[in-house]
Amino acid sequence: MSEKLGAVINKPTRYLETFENPNPERDYHVRIDSPEFTCLCPKTGQPDFAEIKLDYVPDQLCVELKSLKLYYWSFRDEGHFHEKVTNMIANDLIGLLDPRYIKVQAVFNVRGGVYTTVEVEHRK
Repeated sequence: MSEKLGAVINKPTRYLETFENPNPERDYHVRIDSPEFTCLCPKTGQPDFAEIKLDYVPDQLCVELKSLKLYYWSFRDEGHFHEKVTNMIANDLIGLLDPRYIKVQAVFNVRGGVYTTVEVEHRK
């Protein structure tokens, strides 16, 4: 368990917190939808809006939700291609949680008449 769990943090941070899986003997899915993700287009600097859909089967650790929200917020002022930012999120969560399974889906809003969805999957 993290020392910072429960601390008052009201700014974006890349620090993700975890807690112990209460049922590590069983496979179960944790699904978290975050419809207010934003980053910047690296070409134009304009905002890109997306829904991040996270689905994972924890092994020993689960991600703490407030830290995940603040982590997503940390991308708001950064320029990233959709493919890059989705893989960054997946890599960070895989490195942190070492889950049995994880899928990160980023559903980006329309830009110039084009919708983009990027999915990253990982299995142990």
